[in-house]
Amino acid sequence: MNLARVNMNRECGVSLLEALITIVILAFGILGLAGLQSKIQTVEVESYARSQALILLDDMAARLSAHRSVAATYVTASPAGTGDTQPTDCSGTALGVERDMCEWSHALKGNAELSGSSAIGAMIGGRGCVEPLAGVDPPSYRVTVTWQGLSPTVVPGVGCAQSLYGANDALRRAVAKVVSVAALGP
Repeated sequence: MNLARVNMNRECGVSLLEALITIVILAFGILGLAGLQSKIQTVEVESYARSQALILLDDMAARLSAHRSVAATYVTASPAGTGDTQPTDCSGTALGVERDMCEWSHALKGNAELSGSSAIGAMIGGRGCVEPLAGVDPPSYRVTVTWQGLSPTVVPGVGCAQSLYGANDALRRAVAKVVSVAALGP
């Protein structure tokens, strides 16, 4: 009977120790899930920004293709969008290239997407460039849309909006498309 009492006293602390170890393991698991959730949200924001950039890229490519005869006037000296000098309302801008550039600038800034009366935007610091490609026949133009990412990656190879996203150019994201403008005729 004395031996049974000694064994019982030894086993009383074991279940408490097992419970504490289980709590510690669960705490690390929950911290891991919280970190994973944070990373998922970052990736979701980046993915949404990229999809919006691709839509805006296709928009300008379509505008260039629709106005083949004046495609060279779409070339930008500085990036359109965030930080440009376009008016706040494009309705007073004449139709044609000027209106297209004003509307594209507003879309890059996110002014085309509203929640109530607030512009919610699609990308952080959206900018766009239209650059001629030299020595190419038929005439071709590179349309580029850039924005600021949430974490540094590889620096894009295109020069549009270079150094406009702070000291770390690895935060700049870019998508580009080449638009060739063939002369349509008999």
